[in-house]
Amino acid sequence: MLTDPGSATSPGNVSPVLPRIFRNGRIVTDDFVFVADDAHLPAGPVIVTQKRFLAERDHLLSRPAPLGVRLETAESPDLLRPDLPKLKLIELRVGYFKDGRAFSWARVLRTRLHFAGEIRVSGHFLLDQIAFFLRVGVDSFTLAGNWSQTEIERATGLISNVYQPSADHRPTIGDLRRRTLVTATAAE
Repeated sequence: MLTDPGSATSPGNVSPVLPRIFRNGRIVTDDFVFVADDAHLPAGPVIVTQKRFLAERDHLLSRPAPLGVRLETAESPDLLRPDLPKLKLIELRVGYFKDGRAFSWARVLRTRLHFAGEIRVSGHFLLDQIAFFLRVGVDSFTLAGNWSQTEIERATGLISNVYQPSADHRPTIGDLRRRTLVTATAAE
């Protein structure tokens, strides 16, 4: 289980350490900094809470740096709909690994709201949930644990075949069976 590096802020300041991010098959240092609601905005890419974004929308969108918004699992991304094209990142913060709403929000962002930016998961999630998050459109993960590159790569490949369509557009087992049947029929 992971903890949220964004919660390690000192009052009035931004996160002192940039978290490790798993993105595009690699562990990298994050460019974004989570900024608490009462903290000064630094130059550069920032992530703010949905509450702060809604309160300071015009100011935040006028900044020249990339902007991300953090959603807690109880917060709907629908409130961000008009501004999604202007946002670089949506961070879905999971408070407890058994809370599955982040899976739903990621899929809603990709399929219904057509969010094209980065979707990131942070907070309390497990290694074996990574493959499922990738299926619903998540691009990156904030890593607070000591997971190795090998462990994370193994976790991303836990699902070899899928039964249901999702945001990743992988062919389902039904699709694969139909293709096999068509190929076999054509060969006869």
